[in-house]
Amino acid sequence: MNWLSMIANRLLWFVPTLLGLLAIVFVLSRVVPVDPAHLAAGEQASSEQVQRVRARFGFDKPLPVQFINYLRDVATGDLGTSHYTQRPIVDDLASRLPATLELILTALLLAALLGIPLGVLCGLYRHSWLDHILRVISVSGLAVASFWLAMQLQLLFSMRLGWLPLAGRIEGFPPDMITGFLLLDALISGEGDLFASALRHLALPALTLALPAAASVVRFMRNGVISAIHSPSVAYQTAMGFPRWLIVWKYVLRLALSTTVTQLGLIFGFLLAGTVVVETVFDWPGLGGYAVRSILQSDYNAVMGFTLCTGALVLVINLCVDVLQIAIDPRGSA
Repeated sequence: MNWLSMIANRLLWFVPTLLGLLAIVFVLSRVVPVDPAHLAAGEQASSEQVQRVRARFGFDKPLPVQFINYLRDVATGDLGTSHYTQRPIVDDLASRLPATLELILTALLLAALLGIPLGVLCGLYRHSWLDHILRVISVSGLAVASFWLAMQLQLLFSMRLGWLPLAGRIEGFPPDMITGFLLLDALISGEGDLFASALRHLALPALTLALPAAASVVRFMRNGVISAIHSPSVAYQTAMGFPRWLIVWKYVLRLALSTTVTQLGLIFGFLLAGTVVVETVFDWPGLGGYAVRSILQSDYNAVMGFTLCTGALVLVINLCVDVLQIAIDPRGSA
């Protein structure tokens, strides 16, 4: 398949996928035994005030009508107003998205730097003591709960050693917001102290997300290396007498990376889901913490906006992964 056709095919599925996701979340949010109109009106509101709030937000209409009205507003770029922050949800999401992306991309980079070389070693020295040890560690990393790992890192590096901050995103006033990524904005502004502060605050939450993700990368990379070693092209290069290091670097690594890259979309989704817990523990001002507060407040519009934003983000990342895979291994586009 031509890569342009592949991209077009993926784009055609964007809208129905997001519609299905919104429909599921919409129905689930409405079956929760909590009256959003009463929450929006306040605890001291009278029944008449609650009814007016219910009519104002359309909660008095049938569910199909509510969903159609919501889709109509979304099509115009209006995600509604948050009952909790009293701000447009689009503004809330836009202000928190860079913090979450900075956290996820840093964790993904750490996971790749840890997982790729370890996975290559496991694959090259299959069934060795090193392979067994790393496999046990990778399985343990997948089994560890994010909130437990986050608290253990806080206890060690913040409470006991005092090396890193306990929570938050930066100390003092942030740099001028240019991109929303504090590390990049601090570099652009030439604020070395703010860059160091942002990096120190980012270290623990990024490491909490990166360690389980690195375990997944190790497993995928190991399987990819083993599969590449037994491929016909590598067998041919070996028979031709090429040096082992050249075969590994030029053929095995590239084939293994092609296999691992296909899983990056899944790993990104895993990291995005993990931010809900990690951002809450570290008081990180991103989408995850916003989603938790919205759920606790039964802020349905905010929950729907978060779902739409994260769903679209995962779809875009998966599309980028497909393009990256073709760049690494053009045979995938055939």
